Amino acid sequence: MQVLISYHSDYGNTRKMAEAIAAGYRAADARATVVLKLVEMTALDDLVEADVIIFGAPVHMGSMAWPMKKLIDQAGKLWMEGALEGKLGGVFATGGGFGGAGGGVEQTLISLHSNFLQHGMLVVGFPKSLPGYSDGGLQWGPYGRSGNTEGMPQGLSDGSLVASRSYGAHLAETALCLRG
Repeated sequence: MQVLISYHSDYGNTRKMAEAIAAGYRAADARATVVLKLVEMTALDDLVEADVIIFGAPVHMGSMAWPMKKLIDQAGKLWMEGALEGKLGGVFATGGGFGGAGGGVEQTLISLHSNFLQHGMLVVGFPKSLPGYSDGGLQWGPYGRSGNTEGMPQGLSDGSLVASRSYGAHLAETALCLRG
């Protein structure tokens, strides 16, 4: 099983979540090849070669960071070819924003899901029964609150990393079930 985790990270928080998802995936499926790549270094061939694609992005001004959107726009060629149909997809995000809501995290996660669905991929949400959900999850995927209430950067909570690890394991278990 080829797994690609493609992400953009401004302050290292999205990278930490990507690493936790990779650790969870590897713990549930030691035979899988899990590759982490900055979205800026992700080629369309990387998407085609992967069986499982996981996208992670920080929230910028209420939606996903532009480097992730750039890759998604470039992948329109793959949509025309049907090259990603049937692949498994998962998403995660980090964000701060003012107040306690995370300023656009749901919009970011939903947009990432929507893109995968456009490609005919099977998307995996984040069940509330998984470890870490109450501290770092939404039904769309794990979320790491990376800013304080004034919008200034802060580190991720342990709960968001637990959520990320359990989401990675959940993705692996789902992929294994689908594979038979």
